[in-house]
Amino acid sequence: MKKTSLLVGLIASLVLTATWLTSPNSLGQSDLPVHEPDAVAGERIFWAAGCASCHATPVDGRRAKGEDKLRLGGGLQLDTPFGLFRVPNISPHPSDGIGGWTMLEFVNAMQKGVSPSGQHYYPSFPYTSYARMRTRDVMDLKAFVDGLPAIVGQPEDHDLRFPYSIRRGLGLWKRRYLAVDPVIETTSADSQLLAGRYLVEGAGHCGECHTPRDIFGGLDTNRWLAGAPNLDGEGGVPDITPAGKNVSAWSAEDIAYYLESGFTPDFDTVGGTMVAVQENMAKLTREDRAAIAAYLKSIPASKLRTGAADSNDDS
Repeated sequence: MKKTSLLVGLIASLVLTATWLTSPNSLGQSDLPVHEPDAVAGERIFWAAGCASCHATPVDGRRAKGEDKLRLGGGLQLDTPFGLFRVPNISPHPSDGIGGWTMLEFVNAMQKGVSPSGQHYYPSFPYTSYARMRTRDVMDLKAFVDGLPAIVGQPEDHDLRFPYSIRRGLGLWKRRYLAVDPVIETTSADSQLLAGRYLVEGAGHCGECHTPRDIFGGLDTNRWLAGAPNLDGEGGVPDITPAGKNVSAWSAEDIAYYLESGFTPDFDTVGGTMVAVQENMAKLTREDRAAIAAYLKSIPASKLRTGAADSNDDS
């Protein structure tokens, strides 16, 4: 009887521990800063964060262009080694989109990867990068999105392989990979460099594609921006550290111009999935693009390479 009681107690303890370790970690209302959301400032964050690149409803099976980029009904499919992700509707529709969300629910989704119902979001939604954003910028973003067209309809849910289909396990994953500290530490007080770090590591979430992942799907920050396999297609995503052939050969002015125009110093043009990113970067300010370039030129060259680092597929 005593052994049975001990076994039951042990099992209960393990269940409680597992429940605690995998539970969503959300912000409370008191964690939000006192801030009046600004939709104009939010538009800059919208383009920096690349929201339209994934959430704009495809037109005739192709990524949206022009004003259609503001129709955020979702529907894009991302076929990855973990399974098929279907991008959701984030338009301000009150039921099919996020129009019914409170500011706190929006911030928790963006920075904690937690849904209004308390479920974990999969990190195909790059909240591990958005966690490094200033919360007031996230609040401004919601103000902008709230003014966009409300789109009817919801894509189907994801179709993921086991064990990735178990959402609860993401609680443990977040404890390992969800961080707010900068990836590249610096003692520099250079405002341009710090602004570039904020845009690249936070809203721009450049590391989500340009950094290789480990076996659990987390970013290997020891090889930050050093190039990676393309999880949503063939080929590779290039190294954009000073060790990569582009950043090493291009000046900061070349990088900034590429982000503005889509033209390389050799008069080649942007290609692959980088097309949508470049179009977003073109909508930022000249100062923003210069800051991004300054950051890319300054980060430590990676000593470890992926083998995909020199690919031009998405450059």
